[in-house]
Amino acid sequence: MFNTRRAALAVTCSLVLGGLAACGDDGADTSETGDPPASSDAGGGDLPERIVSLSPTATEMLYAVGAGDQVVAVDDQSDFPEGVPVSELSGFEPNLEAIIGYEPDLVVADALPDDVVTGLEAADADVLLLPAAATLEDTYDQLAELAVATGHEDEGAEVVAGMRADIDEILASVPDRVVAPTYYHELDDTLYTVTSSTFIGELYTMAGLENIGDAADPDGTFGGYPQLSAEHIVTTDPDFVFLADVECCGQNAEALAGRPGFAGLSAVVEGHVVELDDDIASRWGPRVVDLFRTIVEATAGLPVG
Repeated sequence: MFNTRRAALAVTCSLVLGGLAACGDDGADTSETGDPPASSDAGGGDLPERIVSLSPTATEMLYAVGAGDQVVAVDDQSDFPEGVPVSELSGFEPNLEAIIGYEPDLVVADALPDDVVTGLEAADADVLLLPAAATLEDTYDQLAELAVATGHEDEGAEVVAGMRADIDEILASVPDRVVAPTYYHELDDTLYTVTSSTFIGELYTMAGLENIGDAADPDGTFGGYPQLSAEHIVTTDPDFVFLADVECCGQNAEALAGRPGFAGLSAVVEGHVVELDDDIASRWGPRVVDLFRTIVEATAGLPVG
């Protein structure tokens, strides 16, 4: 059975990239290998025909740029678009032999331990690591990189251009407020959140909102993903609460109001608790446009003055 709480932990770990003790440090190297797959070589290497994706975000990107027919297996957390070849492979706990069993010539992941990368390369599989985006530009860059690596450079450019146009259109609808509304974005029910230095936080900033989580990680010690206290949330009393832990942790407006001291939050009283799609709110692929649209539309009704 799909373990949504474990999935939430995997997502949080992927976003934080080892910055939280809760993720556990297994000595994995989360940096990029630095060597692009042969197919991305302008000299004309062979294009990958058997791709394994160990990242839900990478899976969405691969299909968005038109490389879906080359994907032979995706990890157990990949569920979009519908019909992807889901397997028992884990990007959180990668099994070298299991991955090699799919005979990939390209493996894409957020991060992999050094020994897994070495083993894959020894089996003649290229490895492309695309770590969690820190900015929206990172998303565009990764889409373009994947498109080139898989032989879909033109399609990738079209996807990025379309995303930029959609973001600009939504951005144009953001009201020019005198005072920025405040918000709290909840990653899970242990009160992990994001700051404005993350790609998620960047979207909220573009939507004209002020993050109550910034004060909890002013120097970036927690990589932009600090854990707040209930007291901090109650004291700062955000105008909006965005829940990205609806599916994983059973959270919703009612559950939030039932927490000690939370019933009096302005967001609860005014009906400004927004229940997000967990996946869309945690992946930095093409659907960041949908997340941005949700944020802007959810806050549009607040008075400008």
